[in-house]
Amino acid sequence: MEKLTREELYSLEQYAELRAEFRTRVMAHKKDRVVRVGEHATLYFEDRLTMQYQVQEMLRIERIFEPGGIDEELSAYNPLIPDGHNLKATFMIEYQDVEARKEALAQLVDIEDRVWMRVNGFDPTWSIADEDLERASADKTSSVHFLRFEFSPEAIRAAKQGASLSIGIEHRHYQATVDPVPDSTNSSLLGDFD
Repeated sequence: MEKLTREELYSLEQYAELRAEFRTRVMAHKKDRVVRVGEHATLYFEDRLTMQYQVQEMLRIERIFEPGGIDEELSAYNPLIPDGHNLKATFMIEYQDVEARKEALAQLVDIEDRVWMRVNGFDPTWSIADEDLERASADKTSSVHFLRFEFSPEAIRAAKQGASLSIGIEHRHYQATVDPVPDSTNSSLLGDFD
């Protein structure tokens, strides 16, 4: 997947006119790219369209129109676009109750490194977390992480030929598996591979 460029983005004026329609299209697209893994963890798989939406929204909210500011946003979000041999996701640990979340984040240190994906018939592919900056400490993890899952050419080929995908978390305080991921999600994620 190619990275976004400044020339492909809508100006603030264009985006104001197109925003409702564009948002509807992106939300429909995102629906097939969300996987709940257990009760409190969710993976939101990113791609070029989801990142364009994120950049457009940031430009709109911050009223950024200068080339340097736009380039900064692209530099922040382009790394979340898959490269054809991987899947990239925003990983969120979600607890409604603030105290329960605080306690869970203290118990779930290093959970971001304990997430896996597997193409049926292959070994799990473990997450590579937070390459942009550290989001955890020895005392607690963050509620938001950015994950990358690298796949071998053989696993990608098998997935494209119909092998199912599964996702799991193997942490001492949190274990959950989705096997297989829903067909609509599987189909959407296959589009991220070359």
